[in-house]
Amino acid sequence: MVFSSVLFLLYFLPIFLLIYHIVPKSWKNYIILFASIVFYAWGAPKFLFVILAAIIITFYLVGLLYKAKDRKRKRLFSTIAIVLNLGLLAYFKYANFFIDSVNYLISSFGFSPMKWIEIALPIGISFYTFHSITYIIDAYRNVHKPFSKLSDFAIYIMAFPHMVAGPIVRFNTIADQITSRKETIDDKLLGFYRFSIGLAKKVLIANIMAYQADIIFNGNIIELSTPNAWLGIIAYTFQIYFDFSGYSDMAIGLALMMGLKFPENFDLPYTSKSITEFWRRWHITLGSFMKDYLYIPLGGNRVRKQRIYFNLWLVFLVSGLWHGANWTFVAWGAFHGFFLVLDKMFMLKVLKKIPAFFSTLLTFLVVMIGWILFRSNSLDFAFTYIQRLFSFTFNNDFIPNQDFIIMLFFAIFFAFITSFKFGQKIKDFFFTKTIYNKKEHIALSLIAILLLFVSIAFIVSSDFNPFIYYRF
Repeated sequence: MVFSSVLFLLYFLPIFLLIYHIVPKSWKNYIILFASIVFYAWGAPKFLFVILAAIIITFYLVGLLYKAKDRKRKRLFSTIAIVLNLGLLAYFKYANFFIDSVNYLISSFGFSPMKWIEIALPIGISFYTFHSITYIIDAYRNVHKPFSKLSDFAIYIMAFPHMVAGPIVRFNTIADQITSRKETIDDKLLGFYRFSIGLAKKVLIANIMAYQADIIFNGNIIELSTPNAWLGIIAYTFQIYFDFSGYSDMAIGLALMMGLKFPENFDLPYTSKSITEFWRRWHITLGSFMKDYLYIPLGGNRVRKQRIYFNLWLVFLVSGLWHGANWTFVAWGAFHGFFLVLDKMFMLKVLKKIPAFFSTLLTFLVVMIGWILFRSNSLDFAFTYIQRLFSFTFNNDFIPNQDFIIMLFFAIFFAFITSFKFGQKIKDFFFTKTIYNKKEHIALSLIAILLLFVSIAFIVSSDFNPFIYYRF
């Protein structure tokens, strides 16, 4: 079940919100937990008990960790808990990748490949792992006291707004909200506005971009003309942004309707003037997690320059592998890590000396090339596609349709909105402002209702509704 589906929008969400708002306050968390279990079970019933078992074991291990008096016992319980959760991630997400890689290697030497039953990937396994890790480490560091109730911990891990695709919510920032929160009508209205905007970004822009991108990426790229190659990657570049940021907007909005405040996950990343800035604006919660739980423990900026460069590259190599069990994701992470190292070495100084328009354009082109690695099924496919971008071959099959051209205009406008006149004011009004007067609430409500109905109409009339991060 995804947020942009008829089942969720017309059945699951209305029923959940109705029950949630009529039950006593003491029951609300149990309603969230029950709804989250149903939500997860609908998409991955075979893995529900695996996730629930991991949650129960982790909860009690962290309880023992927190009560332990000496550092050795704390380290023991934290290590067991981390190994358990990373072990689940490694088994379900990377076992197939490891066996396939080994089989490819031994087959090249003439040996028979190992027999292996493919393992299905549970939805949300990566986000489940990240939330568990923050809980374990924050408890170990005494950043925040762990939950006293298993049900509260289960909500933190399984809450349906962030379970499938984030954003990654730190335990210490959300713990007190789960156990005791104040819900206001303003927050609920803001949540509704944000959800509707996110749904529109996903359905009205991302899906149309995805349709065009799929036609090109699933076609014969050997004969792909240069214009169509650029068309395909431009479509995918906007697809992945509006798909993922739209989903994050929906998650933030849903959480606000329950009185929970999730962190922002995107800040117009395509307006960045360097790859370093891009990663401050793209998937913000992942970048923050990697910095605090991997980069800083590796030494951060406190080590010699060569080690800093290696740490940066390693962190993004891991980040790429986190995104998917394929060498293309590893290459994508290494690609971004390479440009981050260049930024550290000299590139930031160079980019500051050229006009902002050109530094933004150069960064955008680098990001687009990276998305080819992200979108491709193999490195051979990716390298061939990149070749087609610069093959300078032309034919008469340039294929953008009218809907794509219209939505591409909106995609460019909203992705670069602060580059246009009054764009910053529009952004602040819809995404930063938290207090509105009566007239503004009426206007926003009408806009949100219109976006909601138009989006539902598009979903009902089309069977094309992909979601890139569904099984990450």
